[in-house]
Parts: sequence; C-alpha cells; structure tokens
Amino acid sequence: MIPQETSELLAALMRQEELLKQLVASINKPKLGLHNDASSCKIYCNRHNGYLWYTLNNGEPSAVDATALTGYLRELRFEKCERRGKEVHKLLATIQADRTYILESGHDTQFAKGLLAAIASLTPQQLYSPVTLQPQPGTDDSVLFCRVWVGSEFIIANYGEQTNWREISKQALAVTKAAASMVF
Repeated sequence: MIPQETSELLAALMRQEELLKQLVASINKPKLGLHNDASSCKIYCNRHNGYLWYTLNNGEPSAVDATALTGYLRELRFEKCERRGKEVHKLLATIQADRTYILESGHDTQFAKGLLAAIASLTPQQLYSPVTLQPQPGTDDSVLFCRVWVGSEFIIANYGEQTNWREISKQALAVTKAAASMVF
C-alpha cells in the first residue's frame, strides 16, 4: 500500500471510530426534561396475582400489558431475599431498553430455567444484540415459561430433569458477563 493511501485509510478509520463513540454516547444519554421513569422498573415474572408479569405500585400488583420486552441483557444474578416471611432465592435479569428493567423470578421456576437455558446456549456476540423476552403461560395456572429471541430468531434450548442447572447457570452468567464487557 502506498503511504498516502495508508494515511487516508487511517484517517477514515479514525473518523468512523469517532462517529461510533458519538453514537454510543447519544444512546447512553439519560432522558431530558420531565418524565416518570427516573429509576429502574422491577417486573415480577410469576402468576401469583393472576398476571403473567406485573409491577408493584404502592404494594399493589399492576399487570404489565406489554406481551414482550426487548432490550440489552446487561446482567444476570442470583439473590437471596425474603418474601412472605421466608428466605428465597431469586433470579434477577437486568434489561436495558428505554429504561432499566429488572425481571425477578424464582431461581428454580420454569421462567428462570427457560431464560437460563436460552442464554447459556448463546455466544457473547449474539448477546451483544438486543434480546426479546416473552412470558408464556403454561397449562397449569401456576406455570410461566420464558421465550427468548435474538433478533427474529427464537432460541430453542431444551432441558429436562437431568439438566445440570448449576452448569447451565454458570454458562448463562459467563455469557452475559462476556457480552457486557465487549467493546466494539
């Protein structure tokens, strides 16, 4: 390559890099002006209150009318907390979209298992794209499944009684963490 061509190519790449930095910065800017969503929104993913998923407003359940949530999976984590006077373990999934959403599900529910199995089957590069999560009711009124898409691709991740959930969980957490640390 001729030195001038190399120089022009480097200058063009530097302009592209600067434009990408500006684009990422504009996406990550907070909303300006008046709005009602300054904090994160916690969504409970279970059918205890007659909804597929819901939020709590002043302690009262309120159905989430949307049938799916699309955004960037930023974190998966397990947390010990108290619910109804008992210590329980929860799976928390943080989704970055128009605001931060935190989806909470019991760690051993069908919703959590479906989410973990799907995420564990992905690569960090796939998870760098937005994912869509959709609660899907089971035939039993207490069962809620989680459908996962990356773009328009439905992620099918089979699991059963012999599934090693400790390994699946480790893989899902590792993939999520690797995707969150990727820099383009």
